[in-house]
Amino acid sequence: MSTTYGTIPTSPDDDAGSKVEFLSRTTERIQTRRPWKEMFNPHSISLPQAYPDTLSRIKTNFRYFLMNYAIIVLIFLFLSLLWHPISLIVFVALMAAWLFLYFLRDDQLVIFHHPVDDRVVMAVLSGVTIVLLLLTGATMNILCSILVGVAVVVVHAAVRKTDDLCLDEDGGEAGGFLAVSSPVE
Repeated sequence: MSTTYGTIPTSPDDDAGSKVEFLSRTTERIQTRRPWKEMFNPHSISLPQAYPDTLSRIKTNFRYFLMNYAIIVLIFLFLSLLWHPISLIVFVALMAAWLFLYFLRDDQLVIFHHPVDDRVVMAVLSGVTIVLLLLTGATMNILCSILVGVAVVVVHAAVRKTDDLCLDEDGGEAGGFLAVSSPVE
């Protein structure tokens, strides 16, 4: 007679189902949080009328496309490190932290029973990434790539119109905004 005392019965199907569910949630999160087609919509590009309009666009677009902009800067950083293997190894390890703590996380991060805002997580990860990469000795490449990435982000945020972004009543996943794909008649 076999006993199952102290064991939790599981089947391989349950484990596979949870992996599929995690992957589908991750795919859904990436698709809803990073609307690349909206970001690069050629009809949404125009020069701002005045300086206050520029600042308003930058602020609104930065909140709405925060994850996109983080990815763009990280891609510039990655490309600059291709010729520095130690820095690249550190960067790959840091990318794992970015993936688990920022990009692929379903729930809000909680540390010592206190919820942590996504912007704080991004700021801390950005700071840690920069400091650790600067310690690897590729300082000039890192600083130049970050400056180029930030310049690209600021230019995009300044020239992308915000007319097709609407405030979400629930606060929303993407900084309180929803995208409008077609005008309402």
